[in-house]
Amino acid sequence: MSKEDSPPSEKRGRLETHERLTETAKDGTAWREEQVGRPLHHSPIEGHVTDGEPTALARRKVTSRLQSFFCFITLEMLRTIQEWTVQHALQTQHENWFMAIPELMAFIAILLLWGIVRLPSLHDAWSAKLGPPLINRIMARNRFKDIIQHLRFDDKDTRGERVATDRFAAISDVWGSFVANRITSYNPGRHITIDEQLFPTKTRCCFLQYIATKPDKFGIKFCVACDLKSKYVCKIIPYLGKDPSRPPGERLSENVVMKLMEPFMDKGRTVTIDNFFTSLSLARRLHSRKTTLLGTVNKIRRELPDSAKKNLAREEFSTEVFSTSGATLTVYVPKRKKTVCLLSSVHSVVETEATRKKKPNTVTDYNSMKCGVDVMAQMVRKYTVRSGTRRWPVAVFYNMIDIAALNAHVLYQACTGVKERRVDFLLELANELAQSHMAAKEVNEQNLQQQPPTPDVGKRALCQVKCCCRKNRATKRCMYCDKFACGKCIKEVSLNLRCTYFRVGRLLRVKPLEHVGELPVAAVADVLLQVHAAWPDQCWV
Repeated sequence: MSKEDSPPSEKRGRLETHERLTETAKDGTAWREEQVGRPLHHSPIEGHVTDGEPTALARRKVTSRLQSFFCFITLEMLRTIQEWTVQHALQTQHENWFMAIPELMAFIAILLLWGIVRLPSLHDAWSAKLGPPLINRIMARNRFKDIIQHLRFDDKDTRGERVATDRFAAISDVWGSFVANRITSYNPGRHITIDEQLFPTKTRCCFLQYIATKPDKFGIKFCVACDLKSKYVCKIIPYLGKDPSRPPGERLSENVVMKLMEPFMDKGRTVTIDNFFTSLSLARRLHSRKTTLLGTVNKIRRELPDSAKKNLAREEFSTEVFSTSGATLTVYVPKRKKTVCLLSSVHSVVETEATRKKKPNTVTDYNSMKCGVDVMAQMVRKYTVRSGTRRWPVAVFYNMIDIAALNAHVLYQACTGVKERRVDFLLELANELAQSHMAAKEVNEQNLQQQPPTPDVGKRALCQVKCCCRKNRATKRCMYCDKFACGKCIKEVSLNLRCTYFRVGRLLRVKPLEHVGELPVAAVADVLLQVHAAWPDQCWV
């Protein structure tokens, strides 16, 4: 036998086998090549076994659609919006402008109805031919536009100081309550999806984003954690640019995922993410908190082995598996000259399915679990309340209403067991939101019909209510406070509620009724009965 034909020495063969099985990445991570279908060396984490469900607090509170909505947009949040909206109106318009809490709820009801009908413009919602009659009965168009003009969410006088440390200062107080309410109302199931949501807007904003792959190219970017099965939005974080609170050296993607998953750690849940977020260091950090990860990984990551990055002459539909401490790397070839890399800390064995494409179970599981946030964003866009605005806090408020309505639908069905189409739920929710305001308007109309004849019949004077006008003339008076009120103000505001609240204390900012003896007994009784009917669980006196 010649020297060239002789087999290699035994020692040389062992070295080649070692080099084939083990590979070191650029950052020093050691990867071991594994055989497809063979159990891996790391032990899996015991998974979270229950599906998503409401918390005990939510189960006690939720018996109606309105109460499920109030789990996310609370009365305290509405009071904050009312306070700063009225303050802005008084500073910029005239001293008698006011908005009651029921009127703010009716304003939100119109937004929900507008999201259902989706006419060419919000202006058409009051059209006799195009718009739904319910919107006209709830509120006049000019009053609705007046509220939008003055809608504010914080104290404008102190905003300049707060913006220095918080770019979201114009709405951060309301937003913080909104985020906390979602966490305390629902426990997500085993599988959570994290992805980006781009809320479309072109308002003037220092953190506006352009993302070419999204249906709407421009908007405010939010990072969202969503329950896979119910599409419930568990937590959401706006992207505001560079975060000074992020520790130096920590990747932005890891920081975002850890913040979103913090309330749901240590329960055996699995988070599915895309290649922007996925990294080996993140998988290990989550694994230390009893949370597993599944996601596509970018090939430029330094922790990947070189053989996984290169487009070698791999066979189509072939699979290679690498493992390291606590994670598995699957390299799949869906078509020639293209490879897909997936990092998983979920799977203890990687197997291929018996089909033509021979997909590994890591790819199949990722395809079934990656869609949570995308489906949620699609559902939100279908009945969105978004309309044109030049102020980014209003755009964020629209997104809050969209997400709150979606979560309220999930929570209502889970708490009551009633299966209801989302469009029917939104329609009934809008009716419940507008009910107290419409009832107050009916009471006002009845009071005006019953009021005694005014002295000096035909006498005209300037309107003294001036909530919807400036210098209108009036011939009618309120039966309690005897103020002149023009037809426009009579139509929009219950004079009974208005005159009493102004003398007792700002609407729903309830204080001890120190001067109740100075007011007509009938007026006080009517007000308290209407408020108690709207919110029977609250103590108002």
